[in-house]
Amino acid sequence: MAVREAIPREPEAKEGVSSFTKSLFLGEIHEELVFPWPTPDAEEQARIKALNARIREYCAEHYDPRRAEEERWIPDRILRDLGEIGALGLYVDERYGGQGLSQTGYARVFETIGQIDATLAIVLGVHQSIGYKGISLFGSDEQKERFLPDLVLGKKLAAFALTEPEAGSDAYHVRSRAVQQPDGSWVLNGEKRFIGNGSRADVITTFARAEVNGEDRHIALLVEKGMKGLEVGERYETMGLQANDLRRLYFKDVKVPAENVLGEPGEGFRVAMQILNNGRIGLGTGSVGGAKKLLDLTIDHVKERQQFGQPLANFELVQDKVGWMVSDLFGLESMCYLTCGLVDAGVPDYSLESAICKVSGTEFLWYAVNRSLQLAGGEGYLRDFPYEKVVRDTRIYPIFEGANDVLRAFITLGGIKPVGEKLSELGELELSDPIRSIGLLVEYASERIQREVRPDRITMAHEELKDHADSVSDQVKQLRGYTESLLREHKKGIIERQFQQKRLADNIADIYGQIAVLSRVSQTFEDQGVEPSGQERYIADTFCSRAAHRVRGRFEQIELNDDERMVAIAKLAYKRGEYGYALFED
Repeated sequence: MAVREAIPREPEAKEGVSSFTKSLFLGEIHEELVFPWPTPDAEEQARIKALNARIREYCAEHYDPRRAEEERWIPDRILRDLGEIGALGLYVDERYGGQGLSQTGYARVFETIGQIDATLAIVLGVHQSIGYKGISLFGSDEQKERFLPDLVLGKKLAAFALTEPEAGSDAYHVRSRAVQQPDGSWVLNGEKRFIGNGSRADVITTFARAEVNGEDRHIALLVEKGMKGLEVGERYETMGLQANDLRRLYFKDVKVPAENVLGEPGEGFRVAMQILNNGRIGLGTGSVGGAKKLLDLTIDHVKERQQFGQPLANFELVQDKVGWMVSDLFGLESMCYLTCGLVDAGVPDYSLESAICKVSGTEFLWYAVNRSLQLAGGEGYLRDFPYEKVVRDTRIYPIFEGANDVLRAFITLGGIKPVGEKLSELGELELSDPIRSIGLLVEYASERIQREVRPDRITMAHEELKDHADSVSDQVKQLRGYTESLLREHKKGIIERQFQQKRLADNIADIYGQIAVLSRVSQTFEDQGVEPSGQERYIADTFCSRAAHRVRGRFEQIELNDDERMVAIAKLAYKRGEYGYALFED
């Protein structure tokens, strides 16, 4: 759920291109960013393989997910042991005791943790993905020296406090407030809710409004356990993730010293959004890990379970579910690790790719969990089997770190913004406001893109995949065309057209997924040859064909749909205050 740094790891990012996916909305395919498939560092991969083996071995012997759920917390001893192993400081520089992993390396380890237990993944993710991520990204040298060594080893835990009773998805309008004192310190007042690791955290990255140079801005503060006025509220009783200590926090005249300001005063909201943009990739790759575990369980079950004189695996509707899980998981895995590769290559703006991974990954996992439980039959509903716990634990995934419906708006509005900038006849659309609360708005002015003529078709995919490459290229052209037509029709009103936003967001996800698969399989062909890679080709053909079909259908629905009818029916229901059409009245 995190990256080592927000800045490029190479000396300079690809000159002139801020975002691969935003370029697609412009009809531009900067294929040099995604071809060839990113090759991980071999030495790091060896280290990760050994680290994953230690984590699996330790958890198999010492960690019981059901017991943690019953006791409502993961024992501190286990967290400290995992810290000693290296699982609590994955991206942190080695000088502070961390592993210093790349984004790809981080994702691989969190895949493993996601396979072990969703709650363990969330507790560790809250700790390092968002809890102390800000210290790594924006902290001063003194803050890093003071906090990171103990956080990396699990001697201390971290939390992230942004959400408030009146500020969920609309996080920009938090009401907590910090007031600067003559000695440079800040006095913090306010309330936060749904804070993971709430009563356990020693360091809480907290966000509030503050007056800075006469302007109402935001500030990020490192609140520490034991500060006078910090009160831990009641624990939430949740459907799943029951070993996650989810709390309300109250700040009552908490005096935070100047040396605990994270970043610059006034830049707190940018700090928060950068952390969340980084974290969403991890929810995607964590979903990959969880889905792999589910698929393994499902395959074992349907091969062993006999009905009507033959294994369940022989029935077409079972094969339909398993085939869907395999092909879509292949696409999701490709998409998530291509995004990791973009981060590791230093592409400066991966906010849309990160959001796409989060939406696609969490929704795929949710559907996969339900299908796996369905195939398990009555056993899936029993607490003795893992399915019901996975259902309870993962239902929150499409909600936190940006609810998926809100992120769809972010993806679309962030993508069409550069298109709107090009359509000068539309005037100033000001599309930033509705999405500024959801993610970091990296400036994407058109002049930052190299203006030399670029091919608008994919040319770097393997020639055996040319039909799919041509299909995706056509989809990108259509994306630009439909984006322009919607902007011309609705202008600033596009902000309110959420049916259309959803279609564009889901289409860009499917387009990006196809490109990721083409890049991955092209590299497989180069490494192994076409004939020995027949299975990968078969799955790639299936994924790309199905995704292209979905894209075509959604583009058609932009012009031919029943959106107005759905709105009218909903408004009638609001007016009635009930269903209102029952056959029988009591």
